Amino acid sequence: MKMKAKLYLLAAAIPFVLFSCVSTKKLDAEKAKYAELSGNYLDQQARLREAQDEIKRLQALLDKANGQLRDQKASSEATIADLNKQIDYLKQNNNTVLNQLKDLSVVTGAQAESIKKSLDNIGAKDLYIKDLQGSIARKDSLNMALVMNLKGAIGNLDDKDINIKVDKGVVYVDISDKLLFKSGSYDVTDRAKEVLGKVAKVLNNQPEIEFMVEGHTDSVPIKSAGIQDNWDLSVKRATTVVRILQDTYGVDPKRMTAAGRSQYLPLADNATIEGRSVNRRTRIVILPQLDQFFKLLETKK
Repeated sequence: MKMKAKLYLLAAAIPFVLFSCVSTKKLDAEKAKYAELSGNYLDQQARLREAQDEIKRLQALLDKANGQLRDQKASSEATIADLNKQIDYLKQNNNTVLNQLKDLSVVTGAQAESIKKSLDNIGAKDLYIKDLQGSIARKDSLNMALVMNLKGAIGNLDDKDINIKVDKGVVYVDISDKLLFKSGSYDVTDRAKEVLGKVAKVLNNQPEIEFMVEGHTDSVPIKSAGIQDNWDLSVKRATTVVRILQDTYGVDPKRMTAAGRSQYLPLADNATIEGRSVNRRTRIVILPQLDQFFKLLETKK
């Protein structure tokens, strides 16, 4: 009897236990689904905020662009109005001139001839100016090509020791004295011929170019055997360079001029060691071919 009662109780408890297990699983599944939906909702909210921010940014850009267009439109309208005023003014002037010319008594034959010559001169001068501008542009192009050739020939020499530049249409090549000469002397160094040979190669390839070799010193007085002062030293250094270019590298002497400038055209302050080092140099000046411009002037007169 007791055994039957236990069996009845067990049979009654089994459905309850099974129901409890099923309910817990459903609850866990619903919680997971809720968590997933909550995550999706938060993602959508973030995307919505990003979209709203992007809309605001694009609206700001649009407003800015519209403002710029309005400004440009106003500026264009003002320009057009100004041009229309100028056109009206020119029309009025033209009408006045035409009305005057209709009456041939206003302009005599001599005056008409004078006006014609003036107009011809204006056209000739305009053409002359264009020719000059073209000649100057060609000269500038040749100078730049010469600079590039010199820099290419000289190669990797230190820029502190050799400097090539164009100033006011003239090409200058400044070579430090330590590359060319022994200290306080016009005796050349071992590297002098190497440097001058590279320069001479470019100069020989441009036989129409004339140039001046200038010697420059610092302000420290010098007097030694064979050298009276800085004037003397600068001249002798210039003539030494000219002789090397002529005798060693075959540069035509008719193309060269040797000059000494002593201490009187410094590039830097002679009060410092560095400044004096810069000032002690040999300068090759590519002379402008003024005769070509003079010929141009003569043919256009």
